[in-house]
Amino acid sequence: MMNHKRHLIRVAGIVQGVGFRPFVYRLAKQRKLSGLVFNDSHGVQIEIEGAQHSLSDFSRALQAELPVLASISAVTVTEQQPLGEQGFRITESAASAGRSAQIAPDSNVCSDCLQELFDPQDRRYRYPFINCTNCGPRYSIVTDIPYDRPKTTMVDFPMCPVCQAEYDDPVSRRFHAQPNACAECGPQVSLLADDLMLTGDAAVVETISRLKQGQIVAIKGVGGYHLAVDASNDDAVRRLRQRKHRDEKPFAVMSLDLQRVQQYVQLSELDERLLSGVERPIVLLLRRADGPLSDQVAPMNKYVGTMLPYAPLHYLLLEEFTALVMTSGNQSDEPIAFKNSEAQERLESIADCYLQHDRRIHIQTDDSIVRLLDGQPVLYRRSRGYVPRGVCLPADQPSVLAVGAELKNCICLTRNGQAFLSQHIGDLKNQRVVDSLRQAITHQQSLLEVKPEMIAHDLHPDYLSTHVAQDLAGDLPLVAVQHHHAHLASCLVDNGQTGPAIGVIFDGIGYGSDGHIWGGEFLVGDLYDFDRIAHLKYLPMPGGDAATREPWRMALSYLHSAFAGDIPEIQALQEVPAKDRKLLGQMIEKRLNAPLTSSVGRLFDAVAAMIGLRNRVSYEGQAALELEMLIEDNGAGEAGYSFTLVESAGSLQIDTAPLIRSVVSDLQAEVPVAQISARFHNGMAQMIVDLCQRIAVDRGRLPVALSGGVFQNRYLAERAAKLLRQAEFEVLLHRQVPPNDGGLALGQAAIAGRKNF
Repeated sequence: MMNHKRHLIRVAGIVQGVGFRPFVYRLAKQRKLSGLVFNDSHGVQIEIEGAQHSLSDFSRALQAELPVLASISAVTVTEQQPLGEQGFRITESAASAGRSAQIAPDSNVCSDCLQELFDPQDRRYRYPFINCTNCGPRYSIVTDIPYDRPKTTMVDFPMCPVCQAEYDDPVSRRFHAQPNACAECGPQVSLLADDLMLTGDAAVVETISRLKQGQIVAIKGVGGYHLAVDASNDDAVRRLRQRKHRDEKPFAVMSLDLQRVQQYVQLSELDERLLSGVERPIVLLLRRADGPLSDQVAPMNKYVGTMLPYAPLHYLLLEEFTALVMTSGNQSDEPIAFKNSEAQERLESIADCYLQHDRRIHIQTDDSIVRLLDGQPVLYRRSRGYVPRGVCLPADQPSVLAVGAELKNCICLTRNGQAFLSQHIGDLKNQRVVDSLRQAITHQQSLLEVKPEMIAHDLHPDYLSTHVAQDLAGDLPLVAVQHHHAHLASCLVDNGQTGPAIGVIFDGIGYGSDGHIWGGEFLVGDLYDFDRIAHLKYLPMPGGDAATREPWRMALSYLHSAFAGDIPEIQALQEVPAKDRKLLGQMIEKRLNAPLTSSVGRLFDAVAAMIGLRNRVSYEGQAALELEMLIEDNGAGEAGYSFTLVESAGSLQIDTAPLIRSVVSDLQAEVPVAQISARFHNGMAQMIVDLCQRIAVDRGRLPVALSGGVFQNRYLAERAAKLLRQAEFEVLLHRQVPPNDGGLALGQAAIAGRKNF
């Protein structure tokens, strides 16, 4: 048979635990091909034999008709000697050296399972852990690879004969679905309260009743615990804020379907697609003024973080509510609770009762956060649903472990030409979060079976992440990466570029190469090095870290600079005691506990305090967020405030004194604060364009990368991008990783790998 051939096909990517082998089985059977398919530590191997035209059609369908959760990163085909065997079979997984398989992210429950969940005739009717190869937990339950049931936390639940038969049947939707279970053999849900203990559906029914009564319920989900209350109940939401010590930071909410979501937010077609995707992130959506949600859900915010259910248990709970607040199950500044005993201890002062289950979570994962920006989705927090998908690097490089920064920490481990970021870990403010960081490092290295050749960390010597890097290094080289260079590199990699590019890096604080606090930077650089071309003029940050919590301090610093020490009276600052203002003036003049900063984040704080928005904040970025929220629909028509540029020591300094004097003038003229905010934002956007045009004279019209936490500001990012494009610049915005410090580890890893390649 001249055209009878046999191929060995190796498939890499997310191809384990997603129904890929039964998919291959069906393709082969339909085309009357023989051979076998199995998982190994690299992905999937296929040996397939038959007529050449059938093999060609098989190869086409293999990549064109993938299961919903699968993705292929590489396919290699090697021709072999035909064996003349008959039939096609699925064989057991094989371990091999040099693992490179990828685990699928946790996924929302699919439509087929939902139909069974609510079918009284189905044996899994109202079973909270229904799943199949197209849905369910993956990353949060896997303990090792290859991804098979013994290497997941489902090893605790031996399958009953019926589930085992499904698991063994290649034509079943549950063939080798590792979390496969039913009420007879699988995990069980239970409600634990002071006065009772209920299991099964009775626990779910009682939980709904308690939520209606306004109780706070700790609910164990896929990646950890949520704290839930009825989002329409003012008293319940207020009580949750008090107990969690979360005064004003917005809560996320969850609704059963799009129809209910439309009751309280405005939805575009793309918003609906984001909400309904398999990742099921929290999506930031514009709030309806007449919606039924409590004002306590997102105070001083036009947007509401909204998500659809992704676990079967959520669907059972949500039927009778417009929306539930579903916020991370933790105390402020702690990682999310994910173990039952731990949750009962840590959430004791918050929760009235606990809806828990006995399926172990191996690695905790918070919900991801996404918003539309410049017409495309951008991640603000990359976690459940997206992790552990890889991000392509521009080229293969040595393996690097990057430990991220102090805030919004996440780690990154590279393998060949891919970077794998961990789930969101959080702000490194206590030992619990540091322990989570270390756990993430261990877990990532185990799953990828990669031993890093170097460790990258932030340039700041006192960051806890830096200390972790030093503790882990041993004989490995340590690479210290400047914070804002890492932001630029992260944006470049996110866009598949290597540079050079102009990096407009605006954030709160980052340790600079000169020992000062940077945060308003214009860089020209690539994945190897950078030049700092311009920055905001240094000003004292009186009280150091206290200035990030009390924006009035930066307001006085900016006023002191703009008016040469003769600070005008600003009504909004009069509530600060005179003795405190006097003391602060002395700190500024004598430079006592007043480190210098070029931070744009601190400039936003100063303006917010000057116009009376906020003298103290309860969460990072609050003043800047509320300043943005003031802008009205006609804000783009306001003329922006101006800046001046000063040449100093070979670089350009951006002097904000004209801007500050304009704000004071407008306040004295009783200009509405919405107009002041619009003028400030428009001036910032125009300043970005003016500086980039000036840099282009010497360096050429390079692409412009906008990165740093300030570019979570939708108005500023979109206006700057629009003006830059009008000036014929290519604009690079984040998409796969956050612009904030949650994307920093990617940049650290790329820089370290390139410098040491």
